[in-house]
Amino acid sequence: MRSFSILAYLLFPPTKLNRQKLERQLAGKTVLITGASSGIGEQLAYLLSDMRVHLILVARREAKLQAMQSEIEVKAAARVSVFPADLRDPKEMEGLLTFLHQLPDGLDIVISNAGHSIKRSIRESLDRYHDFTRTMAINYFAPVQLLLSIIPLLEQKQGHIINISTVNVMLIPLPHWAAYQASKSAFDTWFRSAAPELNMMGIATTSIYLPLVRTPMILPTAAYRKLPAMSPDQVAKIIGKAIYTRRQTFKPWWLIFGGQASLFFRTMPRLSRKKGSGHEDV
Repeated sequence: MRSFSILAYLLFPPTKLNRQKLERQLAGKTVLITGASSGIGEQLAYLLSDMRVHLILVARREAKLQAMQSEIEVKAAARVSVFPADLRDPKEMEGLLTFLHQLPDGLDIVISNAGHSIKRSIRESLDRYHDFTRTMAINYFAPVQLLLSIIPLLEQKQGHIINISTVNVMLIPLPHWAAYQASKSAFDTWFRSAAPELNMMGIATTSIYLPLVRTPMILPTAAYRKLPAMSPDQVAKIIGKAIYTRRQTFKPWWLIFGGQASLFFRTMPRLSRKKGSGHEDV
């Protein structure tokens, strides 16, 4: 167990968060967090709750959002608005966008965190086309629609968009993750393509590429329970630091080696088949 902890420490070293800088950056600002009712979004809300900030928490679970709102506003400094919505639902998205455009103080920071993960083989997906449409809906179409609508608000405030992405989009695609990786890669590509234009408008952009994070989203995958993973609290601190540094990207230090390793292991089966084929060059 101790060696496991040491490995996790080496893979995911702690982030030094300057709370004073974060408080100065956030003072009087409005921050939208999607996927706020659990995992990374929930921890980020609590991290920012001691600061003079207006938090807008969006997720599907209304009861959980209301409980968070009550807890934060009783014990902490932040003001909290909650908006329960399934961002895949056109009417609920429209309601959220209307709400955001009516904010008297505008919008300063968007944390695009909502997402959905599916692990399923292609053979098991033959009659499950809806897996691909629903995953693309939340991981790609929803954040694109959200941002296209609120970019003018962010431009007015010289705001900041932080996309919570995954290291998977920078590695060789893995079997069984076609729906998830395609959808996350789609938005990552869109966001990186749009970033130069957004920067010209005065809007800062940050992409945070995360490895495995121990959130409810990974619970259905039994194999992940034994692997080293970041905690949502660690990720919340990375996001907090990105808010005041406005750093364009965050990547684990080992990602360059991970890319090489994924390529190696992906080509191994091909090499083995070729070696065992019995054919020789003439």
